[in-house]
Amino acid sequence: MKMPQMTRKTLRSSTCLLLLTTLLTTGLCTKGMSAEKKENPSLLTVKRIYDGDDFQPEKFSARWLKDGSGYVTLEPGRGGQDIVRHDPETGQSEILVHAAHLIPPGESAPLKIEDYAFSNDMALVLIYTNSKRVWRRNTRGDYWVLDRAARVLFQLGGDARPSTLMFAKFSPTGRHVAYVREKNIYVEDVYDRDLVALTTSDSPEIINGTFDWVYEEELGLRDGYRWSPDGKSVAYWQLDTTGVPVFTMINNTDGLYSRPIPFKYPKVGQRNSAGRIGVVDVSGGRTRWLDVPGDPRNHYIAKMEWVPDSQEIVLQQLNRRQNTLRIMLADPRTGKAQTILTETDDAWIDVHDELMWFDDAKQFTWLSDRDGWRHIYLADRSGEAAKPVTPGLFDVIELLAVDEKQQCLYFLASPDNPTQKYLYRVAFDGTGLQRLTPADQSGTHGYEISPCRRWAIHSRSSFDVPSAVELIELSDHSKVRTLVKNKQLVKRVQKLRRTPSEFFRVDIGDGVLLDGWCIKPPDFNPKKKYPLLVYVYGEPAGQTVRDSWGGSSYLWHVMLAQRGYLVMSFDNRGTRAPRGRTWRKCVYKKIGVISPQDQAAALRRVSAERPYIDADRVGIWGWSGGGSSSLNAIFKYPKLYKTAMAVAPVTNERYYDTIYQERYMGLPGDNVDGFLKGSSINYAHQLEGNLLIVHGTGDDNCHYQTTEALINELIRHNKPFTMMAYPNRTHSIREGANTTRHLRELLTRYLTEHLPPGP
Repeated sequence: MKMPQMTRKTLRSSTCLLLLTTLLTTGLCTKGMSAEKKENPSLLTVKRIYDGDDFQPEKFSARWLKDGSGYVTLEPGRGGQDIVRHDPETGQSEILVHAAHLIPPGESAPLKIEDYAFSNDMALVLIYTNSKRVWRRNTRGDYWVLDRAARVLFQLGGDARPSTLMFAKFSPTGRHVAYVREKNIYVEDVYDRDLVALTTSDSPEIINGTFDWVYEEELGLRDGYRWSPDGKSVAYWQLDTTGVPVFTMINNTDGLYSRPIPFKYPKVGQRNSAGRIGVVDVSGGRTRWLDVPGDPRNHYIAKMEWVPDSQEIVLQQLNRRQNTLRIMLADPRTGKAQTILTETDDAWIDVHDELMWFDDAKQFTWLSDRDGWRHIYLADRSGEAAKPVTPGLFDVIELLAVDEKQQCLYFLASPDNPTQKYLYRVAFDGTGLQRLTPADQSGTHGYEISPCRRWAIHSRSSFDVPSAVELIELSDHSKVRTLVKNKQLVKRVQKLRRTPSEFFRVDIGDGVLLDGWCIKPPDFNPKKKYPLLVYVYGEPAGQTVRDSWGGSSYLWHVMLAQRGYLVMSFDNRGTRAPRGRTWRKCVYKKIGVISPQDQAAALRRVSAERPYIDADRVGIWGWSGGGSSSLNAIFKYPKLYKTAMAVAPVTNERYYDTIYQERYMGLPGDNVDGFLKGSSINYAHQLEGNLLIVHGTGDDNCHYQTTEALINELIRHNKPFTMMAYPNRTHSIREGANTTRHLRELLTRYLTEHLPPGP
């Protein structure tokens, strides 16, 4: 096509118009950029919280050396990271491993250190790098060994493909490194580089040295082998997954054709893997299997360790209902296993890592709530009755350390406030109970205690205040020096428009008091009415009402308060609050039944006590178990909740895994009524308000399948709702560029549209 001719006048006019437009546009852009640069530091946005570094905490990770002489950290080095030792007494530091010594042959840059470990004599260091994700964590990668004196760096694994080694560990002698590679265990000599396969299996159904999905998710088991104290043998788990039902996810977006992702996932009542423990010499050969009584498909070996400086193995075995736990000592030479302690409960038993040996491995610690509260007991290998050390009407949250020299124990507890956590000390005979955390330091406290029991790395935070880390002398909790101030983060948080958060208790009747917190708008006026958003979890795996820094989730709730919302959270009965056995276990066989009742009762009570809550604008939201709780809330109490946002829920408890759901609900044939009443899908027909469902289609934990089943049920009853599927995202819905920000903006937008903010 021929262009029309333009006169000089037309051209001049067009040029002027173009120039004017350019100037205006440039001015507007400059103004916009200026406004963006001068963003109000007192106000929060989703972008500021999730797509910037305004609220990033200082990175700090330290670990104690085995001899207690100091702690080591990763510090920026020349082009990489140095491993640095710090003397706790003098504060002096020295570089143990220089980044320059971690440059592989033929490369120009040092290895990126994702994890590291020293041999017992400190002569060698093991470097973990180039990791890949396996379900929750990055547990597959590459391992390198550095000989510190010779400055020789070499990679482990022989001809292994990149990022296929797991859980590499030095032997106690430092001569060998063992690791898992494609479901088998190998040992490599770090001097002559000989490689021995300790296990071999031609069947894809057999897993050696690591675990299947459900053991990893629900028992926290990933690393599935242990070196003997003398370094001459390895004990390991073997799982036989034959017959375990396969669940298949579909990847629709990473190629021209869809790709199935099958994996073994035993749902409630279905067949489990069969687990057993074997022992094999470091030189290889035949595995000696421990003779552990009980059907291996209907029992779990939940813990396994060598007894220190001993040729015995200690096991913790659970029955399938998880109401009986047996501690066994096994002889690896004969395979014979003897039960030395049995724990039973009418509900379930929580497995823990607080079995600690002392007195030359003649005695060990044990935690139990057999008297109604979670307490520390001392037991011996003779099988005699365990003796309580911490009697009283409070729960021990965690046992941290045994000090044989001073004959005392260190543990976390909070007898007067279950939303907080403090350090306590008690003598072996139960006397001298003492809180070591200073009385003027409230909130939540954590401790990494040195092996010599003289020092501890102490972290503390509270609901409105980010974490700080310091080195303390343990005996009197005196501060030696500050390690992390989080100065910039604290400063930015202090500039935010917000009111001090409120912690309180709600009386829901029959003597039941629920802990709760509330965040109010910065310009709150008690004479006006505000919409209320309730944040919920509600299941036994966690609690939401904790006086500790909540990071981006806390900031998002503050952002909503800035926009005119009241935000509250309540811990119903059955959540993991340190309030005694009855509190935690009264929900047995009633998951999804008691929690929505308690949440509704709390809502009614605070609405009656606080006239500024607008009963016509009440919403609830949660993730995972909180998503399930949100659905139960709006379905079962449609007059109370006007809006719900459920992220990654389980809509039918029969669709979840064996270990978690059977622990709290029993076997399906024993509790038909409980499974029906606890599953939100059976109440979908009662929906009246606004509902948003969000799920990742690649969620291997709470399957997208359960959301699809709920969608069908809502359609069947002609119930309108909104849903968002995130393709191939897992349970955390964080994979892919911009995913987290997109999700939070989706939630914010839906809340704004369906539960209008402001008084």
